[in-house]
Amino acid sequence: MEFSVIRGDIAAEAADALVNAAGTSLRMGSGVAGALRRGGGEGLNEAAMAEGPVDLGEVAVTDAFDLDAEYVIHAAAMPHYGDGQATAESIRNAARSALEAADERGCESLVIPALGCGVAGFDLEEGARIIAEVIDDFEPEHLRDVRFVAYSEEEAEPIERVADEVRDRG
Repeated sequence: MEFSVIRGDIAAEAADALVNAAGTSLRMGSGVAGALRRGGGEGLNEAAMAEGPVDLGEVAVTDAFDLDAEYVIHAAAMPHYGDGQATAESIRNAARSALEAADERGCESLVIPALGCGVAGFDLEEGARIIAEVIDDFEPEHLRDVRFVAYSEEEAEPIERVADEVRDRG
């Protein structure tokens, strides 16, 4: 499916669903999770933790609270904080699970970050390629607007490059 790459703070985006880069415990710590927690309010963290833990590569879905979305999809691309790093398989499974969860709920728009990269320690370019391939290969019933969000200019450049390569693969 087609998707775009955008720059900015995921917590400031408006969409049917926002994807949280979660650990298996679903405790919302720093990075993407911290931004969503600050934007959504402490109830978001409490709701997420009540759904956990989940298996690596799986998701839990909560209300978005004070964010401009219906849902937050907590995608566990990494083990609980301090218990290891994300893998190509966990990123692939978490991204696919997030898209499926949104589509199953009738969402038409979704914003997804570089799952498993950043604090989870996975290489950004390789992780972005995996996520871009999962999005590109996904065949939704409802999703029409998928945005792959990069927080900074430094993060955006490799995400945009690999997204273009994935789109061009034909």
